[in-house]
Amino acid sequence: MEHTNFAGRAGRWSAAHWKTATFGWLAVGVAAVAVGMAVGKVELTDSESASGETAKAESILEHAGFNTPATESVLVQSKTATAKDEAFSSAVASVVQTISGLANVTNIQNPLDSRQNGLVSRDGHSALIQFDIKGQAKDSDTKVKPMLDAVEQAQAGNPSFVIEEFGQASANHVLNDAFTQDLQRAEYTSLPLTLIILFLAFGALVAAGLPVLLAFTAVLAATGFNSIVSHVVHTSNATTSVILMIGLAVGVDYSLFYLKREREERAGGNSPHDSLLRTARTSGQAVLISGATVLIAMAGMMFAGNAVFTTIGLGTIIVVAAAIVASLTVLPALMHRLGDKVNAGRLPFLGRRRGEERIWGAIVGAVLKRPGISLAVSTAVLIVLTLPALSLHTKLPSFTDLPHSLKIVRTFDRMQAAFPGAQTPAELVVKADDVTTPRYQRAYRDFRDRALATGQLFRPFHVFVSPDKTVARVEFSIAGSGDDATSQRALAVLRGSVIPPVARTLPGVAYGVTGVTAGTHDFNARMKSRLPIVFAFVLGLAFILLLLTFRSIVIPAKAVLLNLLSVGAAYGILVAVFQNSWAEGLLGFKSNHSIASWLPLFLFVVLFGLSMDYHVFILSRVKELHDAGESTADAVRHAITRTAGTVTSAAIIMVGVFGLFATVREIDIKQMGFGLAVAVLIDATIIRAVLLPSAMKLLGEWNWYLPSWLEWLPSLAPEGEAEEGPEGPAVIPV
Repeated sequence: MEHTNFAGRAGRWSAAHWKTATFGWLAVGVAAVAVGMAVGKVELTDSESASGETAKAESILEHAGFNTPATESVLVQSKTATAKDEAFSSAVASVVQTISGLANVTNIQNPLDSRQNGLVSRDGHSALIQFDIKGQAKDSDTKVKPMLDAVEQAQAGNPSFVIEEFGQASANHVLNDAFTQDLQRAEYTSLPLTLIILFLAFGALVAAGLPVLLAFTAVLAATGFNSIVSHVVHTSNATTSVILMIGLAVGVDYSLFYLKREREERAGGNSPHDSLLRTARTSGQAVLISGATVLIAMAGMMFAGNAVFTTIGLGTIIVVAAAIVASLTVLPALMHRLGDKVNAGRLPFLGRRRGEERIWGAIVGAVLKRPGISLAVSTAVLIVLTLPALSLHTKLPSFTDLPHSLKIVRTFDRMQAAFPGAQTPAELVVKADDVTTPRYQRAYRDFRDRALATGQLFRPFHVFVSPDKTVARVEFSIAGSGDDATSQRALAVLRGSVIPPVARTLPGVAYGVTGVTAGTHDFNARMKSRLPIVFAFVLGLAFILLLLTFRSIVIPAKAVLLNLLSVGAAYGILVAVFQNSWAEGLLGFKSNHSIASWLPLFLFVVLFGLSMDYHVFILSRVKELHDAGESTADAVRHAITRTAGTVTSAAIIMVGVFGLFATVREIDIKQMGFGLAVAVLIDATIIRAVLLPSAMKLLGEWNWYLPSWLEWLPSLAPEGEAEEGPEGPAVIPV
């Protein structure tokens, strides 16, 4: 009886029971999708998505029973006329009359009414007509279209004025349409792009379609399971896109590793049976270890201290686990069943990679001839690329960071200029037994006077009370754009100097500040405090896994260091591109001179996990050849040369898929796609072709050093040759 590792046993069983493996997987996937669609997904609430004091304030609001409708504002603006002029009054009146007849409009506030303070700008050239949309705010974006159309009609009737609408409902309506189209384009393009690249890599349509099919089924199954799990751990909209992106990338990679190795074994003269079993216990085990490193990295998101990261981490863990299972079971089952038909649909001259191997062989050969110089130069290049990361500045993207090609974003800018802070107000939330008593009324007035005295907090001040009178929401304007340095300073004054003296007069009161400014500050603070914990968890567990895999203390230390260099270089390039304006025209964005607050942690986790795919795959082949008797230098040369086509194809697919997300207009998604694509490119070239071989050549046999006190550790490494018992090799029934 044959002795082999777990992946080898999984491949052998799946081939022997190909119907059970294939149709069992399909049944699980279909069931997951069906149940997921039936139960739906439960999304994170605002308080769950927030951090720190913002989360506390949002939680109070969620349980207060406020039925606050969405408020929309219509800007009426003139360069020459003021609110005192008859023409201006006529324009305002026409807008009010137009929107008054709409079914879902209520509570219209005319800025020319003397009771409406704060709706006319200081210079008198701008005015805001405000109204509410009937019903709950969360449903208002489906009702706002007639209002937008009516405002456009008013604009057409008053061409000498600027008449434009902005609010939560109108913004959501326009932006959802725009960005949903962008994301759908990226998602729909990723599958055919991947198929084309694989077709060029394999030269056969069936072989190219298998990885895409398995990756797609893994994504569908993971999406269904994620919906089911969301009833326990709430999910976010971003999780679905990340599941698709990561699931497609790793699913295709794992199948690619498997198929390429099986082809290599067949080309070496082995029978289909032996080729499949050798592939299962070598590349299959490499896939298992690679997948484990990705799972460890994704689990690091659980320590970010924010529910959005938790749900993204959980979603990616589900899809990576699904991709591993499909690669270790369904893929060998289908390969066994198809046999030589896996090469059906072949086109001449495609799939022949001798030229590519010669190129990579020449590059690696040159590196190994001068390993010291190669190591020094490549390390210096990566360090230089990392340097811009020292000036990394983060913030949560806001409305001011959206593409100015969208009309509603330009409207927001005009309103913000005429009424600073009015479109991104801050909110003080107060909870007590009764927030309407005279004592609290005096406190609100005291708070308003102290706030106005700072010169950083402005009118109008509105106090809203919950139906049971236990929660008050004090809304006011804050200096700056809501998330810039000016707003952050105003928030510090608000929390440090304005609120405490008032709160001391109300013993036992619970309070918190929320809004765009508070949300950005609290999220950034949480990320900075948790980033070291995430780094320690991911690096520590990855080190242990590689230590067990290769039974060497040098290999994991080197792998961690090389991957940190890769991530650092990606950070640096990201900062150099997006915190400056020189690349705006090239990539189609307007710089906000910052990186999205969530991106550094997300990039580290994802990049570390994905880059370890290549590292484990190559090192597994190096160890296999070294254990077979080759020197470290020869093993490195042969391993990288033989895996060149596989890793290059995998990298091109990842760069292509991630690059598609860099075409999205939303700045943080664009930064994510660009950062991932750049990091994979660096890892597949500088790290794999230069740093890794040069470092291993210089270290020589020290690569495999394991202290004597750790010699008891088991090995998880792929096996090069299977051991046969007295009964000979196992036979796979047809």
